[in-house]
Amino acid sequence: METLLVLLLLLSLLWALYDVLRVFFGVLTFALIFSVSFSGLFEWLSRRLNGRRKLAAVIYAFLLLAITSLPFIYVLSTVRSHVKVAIEWLDLVRANGLPPLPRWIANMPWLGDEITAFWQQLQSSPRETIAVHGAQLRTALGHVLSSGAGVIGATVQFMIGIIISAFFLATGPRMLDPVKSTLQHLLGKRDGLSLLRATIQAIRSVSIGVMGTALVAAILSWTGLTIAGIHFALFLSAVVFFLVLIQLGPLFVWIPVVIWSASQGHPGMTVFLAIYGLTITILDGLLKPVLLAKSGGKVPFLVLFLGVIGGLSAWGFTGMFKGAIILSVCYTLFNSWLEGKEPPTSARGGKGRLKAPPPPGEA
Repeated sequence: METLLVLLLLLSLLWALYDVLRVFFGVLTFALIFSVSFSGLFEWLSRRLNGRRKLAAVIYAFLLLAITSLPFIYVLSTVRSHVKVAIEWLDLVRANGLPPLPRWIANMPWLGDEITAFWQQLQSSPRETIAVHGAQLRTALGHVLSSGAGVIGATVQFMIGIIISAFFLATGPRMLDPVKSTLQHLLGKRDGLSLLRATIQAIRSVSIGVMGTALVAAILSWTGLTIAGIHFALFLSAVVFFLVLIQLGPLFVWIPVVIWSASQGHPGMTVFLAIYGLTITILDGLLKPVLLAKSGGKVPFLVLFLGVIGGLSAWGFTGMFKGAIILSVCYTLFNSWLEGKEPPTSARGGKGRLKAPPPPGEA
């Protein structure tokens, strides 16, 4: 009974600890990703600064925050300008009624006819049309607002994670001493260190191989779409980042963009977009295995896909990263366990098979 009561008390304390810290799981996930991914660059910077790790941590956090905050500030300024334009447009609609639908929207493949029909109904009888589609409009607006709030929350977690990762990196290898001691007490010295190495390798492979490829594809997509003058280039680039992250590839964005450009009667721009999108797709297929190999990871496509999709459905936007890391760690640990269960080399035959036992008469 005493042992049972101690176990119940321990489980209660662990549950209370989880309940307190679960708000910070997204922040700690990003901090872990950054500290593992940039540990090599941080150590190089620290050596250049004659071992002054605190100064290196300040420079690291400042540079990374500047790089990540610039796109966020740009998005906020863009949204602010669009809100002003929308308010002015609503004032014009109240005074003069709905204007004709822009030609590029009406000529969109597959959706242009339906949008045009809805717009004509809205022009002829606005109150009746809004009353019929009011629930759908409210649902769509709710999804937009919740998605925007989720992205803003993830961005804030992103930035706080950078600051916490700077503390982790400034502490250095001493940060892992409690983790090493705990794993060695639970699993033994050899298995505990193997588990820690496998976890770090899985995190590094996901952060560098998967998210690095998605970031490169998004930046290149934004550059090409901006050159082509495509509307909502930043939004489409964010969709490319998401699609590459969940292992679907950038073609799901580039094919509709190419079709839309062809329907607008721009053959030169269509050829440019087709070649540019195909180049990004090829680069996505070549860069990902290279980065995974450089980071020391051997995580299959299916493991990454299931981790990203499962994490997204379980925890939202930040779950994409947590799910991929959790499944990659589990896959790496499972393989390490299987390798540890293989029979030793000395028990194998010349061609990798176990030697047959001698006949009973020769024993």
